Order: sequence, then C-alpha cells, then structure tokens
Amino acid sequence: MKKRIYAGVGASVVIAVVVLAVTVGAAIAHSNGATPLPASSCSAIQNGSGQYLIASDLPLQGSGRTQTIQMTKAIQYILKQHNWKAGKYTLAYQSCDDSTAQAGKWDSGKASTNANAYAQDSSVIGVIGTFNSGAAEIEVPVLNRAPNGPVAMVSPANTYVGLTHTGPGTVAGEPGKYYPTGKRNYARVVAADDYQGAADALLAQSLGVKKVFILNDKEAYGLGVAQNFKNAATKLGIKTVGFTAWDGKASSYQALAVKIKASGAQGVFVGGLICENGGKLIKDIRAGVPASVKIMLPDGFTPASATIKEAGSAAQGATISVAGLPNSSLKGAGKTFVSGFTKAIGSPDPYSVYAAQATLVMLQAISQSNGTRADVTKQLFKVDLKNSILGNVSFNANGDVTSNPVTIYKVSGNTAPTYKVITPPKSLVKAA
Repeated sequence: MKKRIYAGVGASVVIAVVVLAVTVGAAIAHSNGATPLPASSCSAIQNGSGQYLIASDLPLQGSGRTQTIQMTKAIQYILKQHNWKAGKYTLAYQSCDDSTAQAGKWDSGKASTNANAYAQDSSVIGVIGTFNSGAAEIEVPVLNRAPNGPVAMVSPANTYVGLTHTGPGTVAGEPGKYYPTGKRNYARVVAADDYQGAADALLAQSLGVKKVFILNDKEAYGLGVAQNFKNAATKLGIKTVGFTAWDGKASSYQALAVKIKASGAQGVFVGGLICENGGKLIKDIRAGVPASVKIMLPDGFTPASATIKEAGSAAQGATISVAGLPNSSLKGAGKTFVSGFTKAIGSPDPYSVYAAQATLVMLQAISQSNGTRADVTKQLFKVDLKNSILGNVSFNANGDVTSNPVTIYKVSGNTAPTYKVITPPKSLVKAA
C-alpha cells in the first residue's frame, strides 16, 4: 500500500513540475515575443518580437484572392506606419487564410479551426476579419468564449445584419447567439446590409425599375442582402417577380435567364458573393434577357474583382453597391492613405481602405487598454477616431459603425467609376 501511495505522490509531483515548466515556458515565450499561429493556415509572423499578435482572417484562395491579398497589404501598411506599436504595446502580425483551394472560397471547417487557434494562442490580442459574414457566424462565438477574453474582432467587410442587430432579414436568436458570454466583442467599419439593401432599392427606383427578379446564393450574406433589398423595394412600390437561389457551381445559367425574361423583370438583383462562375452567371443573364434590363450587384461583386473582368462586355452598365465612400471622396487622412498606398503598392480596392481603417480601430482599442484581451474588447466600443481614413469613426453598442453611406459604381469599359453615393433614410433602412 505504501508503494502505491508513493507512486501516486511521485506522479503528482511530476505532473506539477511539467505543468509548471509548460506555464513558465509559455510565459517566457510570450515575454520574448508573440507565439506564431499554425503555418498550415497563416503566413510567417511579421515583427515576431512584438509583445502581442494581431491576426487577419480572410479568404486568400479563389476568384477574390487579388482583392483579399491587397487587404493584407493594407493592414501591414498601417502597422508599419505605426512602427508596430499601439500605445506602449508592441505588435506582431500574421495573415491567416479561411479558404481552401477545393472550395475556392471561405470554408466553414477552416474558419472553425482558425478561430480556435486564435482563442488558444494567448498572444493573440485581436483579429481583423472576417471577409465573409458566414465565416463570422462561426468565428465570433469562438472568440467570444476565448480564455481571458472575449477577443476583439473588427471586420472590414461583413455586412450581414444579424451579426450585430435584429431586422426583417435576420433569423431567430440573432444576434445574441453569437455572443454566448453576453458581452459584445465584434464591430465592423462598413454599413450593414439593411443600409445596402435600402440604397440598392433607391437605385432601382431611380433607374425606372418597377419589376425586379432577385437572386441569392443561399449563404448568410447573399440571402440576407437579397431579402433586405426585397423588403426595401417593396416599401418603395417595386414588385418582386421572382426570388430564387442560384448555384455557384452550375455549368450554365441559361435556364435561369429564361425564367427572368419570362417574368417581365426590368431589373435583376444578384444577392451573393464572387464565385468561380460569377462571370458566367452575368454573361448568361445578359445574353438571355432584353438589353434594357438593369443588372444590379451588391458588394459581393466588387468593381475590381476577377468576376467582373471575366464577365467582360456582359457586365457593361451593371451597377455595384459598396458600403462606404469612394476613394475619390476621401479627404484628409483618407486622401493621404490612398495616395501613399497607391505609390507603395497600387490603387486600393475599397475593401483595402476598410482593412486599413479596421487596423486603425484595433490599434486604438489596444493602445487604450490595460493589455488584456477583455479590456481591448471593452475599449473597442469606446473607439472614437476623428478625421481618420473614413472620416470620424465610432460604433454604437451593437458594434455597427455610426456613418453609413453606400457608393454605387457603374461598370464602364475596364473600370467601374463612381455613379452616385446614397445614404438611405432611416425609415427605409428599418423596413429593409
């Protein structure tokens, strides 16, 4: 019996020593610099001697990769400008990929794996992302429950309404189900889809569209923005003559074009994301409907995307709505950023501008904090940036940005110049 007791005590001592060694080792690693995230999802760590780690979470594979890779460069650009510091804290950075080559876009399994890696790496102080609202639905709750958290998350691109507040296009349990601790840890620097849907409905009205056919890709963002557009269009007296899903992997959309033509639609709204067949979708629709039919796209199809280029002449005259102001309307710090970034890297896509703004938001939250995850999250909702890249930037209690203009671009030749800027009235936004 004594031997068995002795063995148990010895095992306990060994376990205690091992735990102590691991704890001390982690503390030493943290004091010497951030702990890198897995190379299977993330790039090599930059400024690895930094005390804390900021990760970006974007889909870096698929047809939208040119856009998202530039967004990572915008984040790096801002971090370098600030000498890798946020107040008294030094920072490291890793760009992480939530997509797979097989999917050609964001992947739910990859998003889940990434989020858990961020949560368990104690040196991760904040995450810039996601790009896709569906990925945010997976990652926000994980970061919300993270040890010593929640972990602050700032999105430069998510627009699905239900991530932050309720509305006609949301589902039961939103947004509460994304915040299991009861504390908010997520904010976005772009307007939600109730604003975008309302702006696109006003656009349709201005284009003389009285009957519209609405498509969606069945994902959180695509279905959400399609529903928001429908609700706002109905409020304006525009009749919906079709509301159906489209398959991003279909080889042909000619049958869909036949339905659109038969409906008598004067406009088509495509609620969805850039996909491998996005160009084909636009080509088939344009080929199968009268030339007078207006093609209206939300920010899932950005002006500089490969999808628009692949569509070629079929995209001519199509409109694309993107939350926020166009680069040409930016003043002060915004104008300076666009000029400097263009010289160093190239003309910034609208979402690269928002990625830069999201980075500045994260830096202020960290600089105002006591260096803990929980306090960075607390400070996120106190951010009040004056004369920043997008002007004055602050958030309401839900994490929504308080300034909500929507820019409409119109494809012309190989470019998509600004067509108009719409700030929809709150009454229409509420209806959306």
